[in-house]
Amino acid sequence: MKFIVQWDGLPTAESSVIERFMKTGGQAPEGVTLLGRWHAIGGLHGFAVVEAGDTRGLSALALEWGDLLTMNIFPAMTDEDLGAALGAYQAARR
Repeated sequence: MKFIVQWDGLPTAESSVIERFMKTGGQAPEGVTLLGRWHAIGGLHGFAVVEAGDTRGLSALALEWGDLLTMNIFPAMTDEDLGAALGAYQAARR
């Protein structure tokens, strides 16, 4: 399943975030595949799209960076998945 991971850096965390990212490369934990990651210009804001079979790796990701970043993690759907869900919803309402 795909997830959107959105983060914002804590106001005093810039140096620590830079240091940790440069040291670790921001590698995804075991069980999480990083599909893409984008960073805002001029701030500690960004998002990633990841894939995971369960939430254990996502929990590890949130815990690994939780001292420096606030994170929101949302399940994600493709247009095709959403279309199928909407079609099923419409069919059930008829």
